[in-house]
Amino acid sequence: MKATKIEIGGEFRIMVQIPNNKEMVSLIRQVYDAKWSYHLGAWHIPYTGKAFRQLQTMFPEIEYPNKQHGDRPGTPEPVQPVSGGPSSEVQNKDVVIQVIGRKIIIKLPKNKLDIHFIRSLRYSRWDVNQYFWVIPNYPGNLELINDYFNNRIKEIIIHAEYVINTGRETQRAIKINELLIIKTTTGRLKLIFGFNKELTYLVKKMPFHQWDARNKWWTIPYSEKFLHDIKSMAESQGMEMQYEEEETRESDKAKRVSRHDISNYRNCPKEFINKLKELRYSDKTIKTYSSLFEEFINYYHTYEIQQIDEKMILAFLQYLVIERKVSTSYQNQSINAIKFHYERVMGGSRKVYMVDRPRREKKLPIVLNEAEISKTIKMVSNLKHKAIIMITYSGGLRLGEVINLKIKDIDSNRMQIFVRQAKGQKDRYTLLSKKALEVLRAYIKEYKPREWLFEGINGRQYSDGSVYMIVKAAFRRAGIKKKASPHTLRHCFATHLLENGTDLRYIQSLMGHESSKTTEIYTHVTTKGFDQIENPLDKLEL
Repeated sequence: MKATKIEIGGEFRIMVQIPNNKEMVSLIRQVYDAKWSYHLGAWHIPYTGKAFRQLQTMFPEIEYPNKQHGDRPGTPEPVQPVSGGPSSEVQNKDVVIQVIGRKIIIKLPKNKLDIHFIRSLRYSRWDVNQYFWVIPNYPGNLELINDYFNNRIKEIIIHAEYVINTGRETQRAIKINELLIIKTTTGRLKLIFGFNKELTYLVKKMPFHQWDARNKWWTIPYSEKFLHDIKSMAESQGMEMQYEEEETRESDKAKRVSRHDISNYRNCPKEFINKLKELRYSDKTIKTYSSLFEEFINYYHTYEIQQIDEKMILAFLQYLVIERKVSTSYQNQSINAIKFHYERVMGGSRKVYMVDRPRREKKLPIVLNEAEISKTIKMVSNLKHKAIIMITYSGGLRLGEVINLKIKDIDSNRMQIFVRQAKGQKDRYTLLSKKALEVLRAYIKEYKPREWLFEGINGRQYSDGSVYMIVKAAFRRAGIKKKASPHTLRHCFATHLLENGTDLRYIQSLMGHESSKTTEIYTHVTTKGFDQIENPLDKLEL
C-alpha cells in the first residue's frame, strides 16, 4: 500500500492506494472527508496532520517512497510525514492571533487548508465585517492553533483584559483572571469571567442556570448559598472578585397612562369581564386581566377598540418592554389578556403575535429560618394579626387562600385546614398547628367573626392589601432585612417541613402543587444536612 501527495482543484490531498476489499474500505471511510476518485481509481484524504496520523494508525504498513529529484511540477509527489498545517511551500509569517477573553481572533491570508482546519474547531465563525476568524477560547484550542500554524505565526497577543457590555449601556474592562458578579434587579446573579472549566462546571450544577450567548455571561438565581459557593470556587482558583448590585432607576421607566392623564379614559369593557366570569376564571385573574387590557385600550385612547390592528398590538408590546421596562411576567400576562379579548370575547381565530415570548426569570424563593419566624410572630401584639400570620405559616397558604378562609374550613378535630377552590380551581387539605389553633380560638372569642375567618369592617371579607401590610409590618418590627412578603411564609412552611424530614410527596400535596418539580425547588434553598456530609477527599490517607 502506498500514499502520495496530490493536488486536486488547487487543494493538496493524500492519495491512498489500498486493496479493494470491504475491510480496507470500511477503515478508510472512518477518516474525516475521505473520498473515492473514479479518475484516479484510489481514495484520497485531507492533507493534514490529524488525517495523516489517523491513516498511520489504521494502516501501519503503508509505504512512503522517497521523493525523486526532477519530478515534473504538478505531478503527484511522495508524501512526507506532516505535523499539521499546509505544505512547507507556505512559510511566510502571515498569521496574527489575538486572545481576548473568551474568544481567539485569527487574521490570515485566504487558504483552503487553513479554512478547513479552522472550521474543524467547534463554534468557529467568520466575522464578515472585520475580516477575521473568531474561535471560542476553550481549553486546548490555543494550543491546537499554535501547533497547526507553527512557524507561520507572526504574532500572538494575549490581552490582559477585555471590554464587555455589562448592561444598562455601560461597559467594563474585565481582567482575564477576574470574576465580576452583578446582582440584577430581577433577582438573579450575572457572572462575567473568562473561560474557567471548574467554575463553569459549578454554575451548570445550579438550578435554572442560563448562558447568554450574545453577551457571553452566565446567570443564576440569587441565593446566599449560591453566592457563597461561587465566591469559594473563585478564591480556590485564585481569581480576583468584584461584586455589584444593579440599582432600580424608576426615572428610566415610562409611566402607565392613568385616568388623570387623558380625558377620555376607558374602563375595561363589561363583555371582557363577563366572559372571564363565564369561563370561571379566578377573581385574581379577572382583576389582573381587566387591568392589563384596560392599559392596552387606553394606550390607543384615540382609536376605537375595533380599529386596533395587529401592527398596533405589536407596537404596544414593544412599548411595554422598551419604554415601560415591565417584568417578563407582566409582559406575558399582557399578551394573554389581549389574546383573550380577540380570540375568546370577539370569537376570532387564534393568533400568534410575532413577539418573542420572554422566559420568566427563574428565582429561588426567599426563605427565613425558624428563629426568624418565631421572632416575627412574637413581635405582633394584635391578636387578629398574630392569628393571620400563624395560620398562613401553619398551612403554607397563599395570600388569597388566607382571606378566602371561612370559619367552617377550620377542622380542629382532624387538625386540618380546608382550602377550597384554590389556584387551578382545586380543593385541598393542609396542616393546622396546635399553637395556631389556640391563638385562633382566642381571636374568635374576642372578635366574633360571623362567616369569613378574618373579617374587616361591617363583617366584610378581609382584603389582600390589609394582610400584605400586616405581614410586612411584622417583618419590619422583627428586623428582617430580606425582601420577605406574605408568600415568604408559604415558602418557609415547605422548606422547614423538608428540613424536618417530611417526604416531598406529602409537601407537594399540602402545598397544592400540580407538578413535583415545583416542590423540588425547596431542595435548593434548604441548608440543613450539608454539615453532616463528609467530603470523600477527607477520607483519603494523603
